[in-house]
Amino acid sequence: MNIASFIDHTILKPTTLVTEVEKLCNEALEYKVAAVCVPPLFVKQAKALLQNSNVKTATVIGFPFGYSAIEAKLAEILLAIVDGADELDVVINIAALKNNDWQYLAKELNTILPIIKAKQKVIKVIIESGVLTDNEILKCCDLYGIAGVDFMKTSTGYAEKGASVHAVTLMRKHLADAVKIKASGGIKTLAFAKELITAGASRLGCSASVAIVQEEKGMQ
Repeated sequence: MNIASFIDHTILKPTTLVTEVEKLCNEALEYKVAAVCVPPLFVKQAKALLQNSNVKTATVIGFPFGYSAIEAKLAEILLAIVDGADELDVVINIAALKNNDWQYLAKELNTILPIIKAKQKVIKVIIESGVLTDNEILKCCDLYGIAGVDFMKTSTGYAEKGASVHAVTLMRKHLADAVKIKASGGIKTLAFAKELITAGASRLGCSASVAIVQEEKGMQ
């Protein structure tokens, strides 16, 4: 298994420095990861650093709490696309979900999905599985899976619980094959990364990417 090909090499802390983004992108190029995931402020720079490579540039929308207005998320998406983002990791409105307002969530999705698809960008919908019940996760699979998002993503990494094998297994069982799963939040070891892939994840959001890739190289 080439673990690097599964990884979105990530830096999303609010204190992110330009020099850290440069380091992230250089590591992404060295280890040939799938993508980097950076704050919206740094999309343009990451895109420039990664030009002429196969590494994609991803950013986050409505991050990390998801409760910004639909119009605000739409503005963020349009700006990210203008700046060169290939992939958009969008946090759903978790407050709406917890209040059982699935009509709002459907409206949110129906507003942003056509625009992302029209621009031929990848959408990863972050559901924050660590704070959801199994039933809520299944309802998300129904809504987002049937709509045809590219990925469902477990977590922002900012909730009390990140990725879990249980959540990935549950999602994989209830999603069409065409909808992929990105696991993120708390992935710090090669062993856990492999467990998540075995459970059905095809992308991993990691800030500990280099350590994980080096651990695999050390075992070869």
